Amino acid sequence: MKRLAIYCGSATPADTTYIDAAREIGRTLAERGIGVVYGGGRLGLMGAIADSALEAGGEVIGVIPQALVDAEVAHRGLTELHVVDGMHTRKAKFTTLADGFVTIPGGTGTMDELWEALSWAQLGYHTDPVGLLNTAGYYDHLIAFWDKMAEVGFLRPQHRDLLIVADTLDVLLDRMAAHVPTQPIIRMNASDL
Repeated sequence: MKRLAIYCGSATPADTTYIDAAREIGRTLAERGIGVVYGGGRLGLMGAIADSALEAGGEVIGVIPQALVDAEVAHRGLTELHVVDGMHTRKAKFTTLADGFVTIPGGTGTMDELWEALSWAQLGYHTDPVGLLNTAGYYDHLIAFWDKMAEVGFLRPQHRDLLIVADTLDVLLDRMAAHVPTQPIIRMNASDL
């Protein structure tokens, strides 16, 4: 993995656990020679990842919609900053620039990015690993929901392992490196669906 798309919040929660984790992630990725592709913002966890990766000598590529540039939240000190027309274009650009996806704590925008990466993997639009870093148990309920989808039958058994989960970055990166793509929906027979 040469570059990872990092999905995370633009907020700075009162609990410093999350911002500290974001800084450690940026630094660790840079030290491992893995470039960061992210939302291009300077605020919250986004800014913390970008700044710490840059301080450690890493590559940081931002992808941000023009509307957010106009709102003055763009990070202007990145390796590259791609300004796009909207959120759909932004997510497609993440997919072309990165070799995998890591979701850390965030809100609705972060969830939108995670679910699209998973949906596209399930359909077969990409074969890259999709990781979820469960910092401080933040995603415990989402992981339980993923399991519930599988239990009920809305998540096919062959797609159960598309979401790669770990509590630490090192373990997550190791699991992502070992990722083997599954049979996507576009390569299934109708009778298998």
